[in-house]
Amino acid sequence: MSDNRDYDPSAEGATMDFDGRMSYGDYLCLDAVLGAQQPRTDAHDEMLFIIQHQTSELWMKLAIHEITAARTAIRLDQLQPAMKTLARVSRIFEQLNSAWDVLRTMTPSDYTHFRRKLGQSSGFQSWQYRMIEYALGNRNHAMMRPHAHVPDVLAKLEAELDQPSLYDEALRLAKRRGIDMPDAVLSRDVRRTHELHDAVTDGWKQVYEAPEEHWALYEVAEKLVDLEDYFRRWRFNHVTTVERVIGLKRGTGGTGGTSYLRRMLDVELFPELWRVRTVL
Repeated sequence: MSDNRDYDPSAEGATMDFDGRMSYGDYLCLDAVLGAQQPRTDAHDEMLFIIQHQTSELWMKLAIHEITAARTAIRLDQLQPAMKTLARVSRIFEQLNSAWDVLRTMTPSDYTHFRRKLGQSSGFQSWQYRMIEYALGNRNHAMMRPHAHVPDVLAKLEAELDQPSLYDEALRLAKRRGIDMPDAVLSRDVRRTHELHDAVTDGWKQVYEAPEEHWALYEVAEKLVDLEDYFRRWRFNHVTTVERVIGLKRGTGGTGGTSYLRRMLDVELFPELWRVRTVL
């Protein structure tokens, strides 16, 4: 049996000298990434809290990148790339869901050791989360206010509101593919949240009653349902994690805590895709 304890990868040609060369750490800017954790107390679990939220923000950055690409592909009728990208977004939210499992290992007493140091900071102030919601169609303008003091962030959110959401593009695609979608919905102010419309449900009903005739739209619809399914689970896991750690206390940002998060569970991103199941 060979002994690999003293194995030298350079014997097989691996580069070992990185003076003046691009290294793994250089490419990933790991000095910046791994130096971004700055606990404000000596509480053991504060590192967990920081890393869980920082990694979630990284996954959200990727989600925005992919949702933007999927929306563009749908707008251009490039549905195969769109399907691949939407599937990836669902997997991203699966990762975000798994992160709550790690955070739930923190007990209420663990959290009390550093919670006061959060000040008024709170997850609902995440501009990337807001960007995701806006891109998916939940366009609550009141949630712009926490970002009013950061002009470049405010500009990004405003720019997102000025363009059709992912769902808007899916409805326009359906119209282009021969499905009767109401002009009142397609021509509405895209800065406003789409509201449930019976005629849109009827349009999706055409697709679901004859998927063999409308396979591309059927696949788009199911990919959107997958995405919202994972998104709902993420919200639900957020609620249960917060309740497990702080009970019914108010959130650090001044919200009602679990009561605020439970209200978010009622938000539907693609309402007609859920209603169509009832009318089939």
